[in-house]
Amino acid sequence: MSEKKTIEVSAAVIKKGDKVFCTQRGYGEYKGWWEFPGGKLEKGETPQQALKREIEEELDTEIKVGELIQTVHYDYGSFYLIMHCFWCSIEKGDLVLEEAMSAKWAGKEEVDSFDWLPADKAILDQVKKGL
Repeated sequence: MSEKKTIEVSAAVIKKGDKVFCTQRGYGEYKGWWEFPGGKLEKGETPQQALKREIEEELDTEIKVGELIQTVHYDYGSFYLIMHCFWCSIEKGDLVLEEAMSAKWAGKEEVDSFDWLPADKAILDQVKKGL
């Protein structure tokens, strides 16, 4: 029996005032689902370094990575996900969507109305407390 593939990623909960930046996947098996932006760690990268690089690549924006909200472990069936979620703020840039289908700044009440990817949904309560 083969080992299930483990994917390690970092996710940015970019906060501005009482809202967070949410993106809708534009590709793949989970196209159309909502998530916090981020991506895979490359060999030798810390979760924070990966997040800064991914947000620059995906959103053409420089972010400041703040404190860890939670590390989520989620079994998607076809792979196992380890996702490090951090509070972040914008340092420079306009959050240009290079890969996402759409995006939205959402407040506490609004975030519950999205179809979140399961791993991202796991941190929503903590995100809402932080808003």
